[in-house]
Amino acid sequence: MSDAAPSSDSDLVLVERTVAGDQRAFELLVLKYERRIQRLIARMVRDVDLVDDIAQETFLRAYRALPKFRGDAQFYTWLYRIAVNTAKKALMDLKRDPTVAEAALRSSSDDEHETYRSETEPISHETPDTVLAAQQISEAVNAAMEALPDDLRQAVTLREIEGLSYEEIAEAMNCPIGTVRSRIFRAREAISAKVKPLLENQSGKRW
Repeated sequence: MSDAAPSSDSDLVLVERTVAGDQRAFELLVLKYERRIQRLIARMVRDVDLVDDIAQETFLRAYRALPKFRGDAQFYTWLYRIAVNTAKKALMDLKRDPTVAEAALRSSSDDEHETYRSETEPISHETPDTVLAAQQISEAVNAAMEALPDDLRQAVTLREIEGLSYEEIAEAMNCPIGTVRSRIFRAREAISAKVKPLLENQSGKRW
């Protein structure tokens, strides 16, 4: 809790300075949250070629709307809401061109598998079987995430990947907290249903 209030206060100061005409203040906000916004968008859109464009559009929309920010919510929660809405529009555009969407999905999925392996594989005690099992589980999780409806995928991404509280997710998605809990529960159930058979198959093997 000791870090939350100073961060929130410093964001508000930067917002006020930006509205007063200090462009450097907004640049600091972008630097602070750009990577988190990009990760969020990448989880929602999954098209690596669009992530930067959507992130830039998010910050542009935020900059234009900044005079309306009153500090009722934390700045990053407010910013996430803008990012979610911007990404939703991109998702709708992708669905209008399924060929592009499918190609982008394959590309981003391959990239994520590489990232997953480099970040999560143990340094030692690896075998071809354990590496394969980890890859299969990663692919199952990615496929389950992709199969989720947009609202479920957004909710579980904000919770599990970004670490937002239920209250913050409700604010970001502009829906009741009960709806957030329901979406996350349903998303977890759907992902578990895809991954559980793999875990059960692996549990009987001796590494």
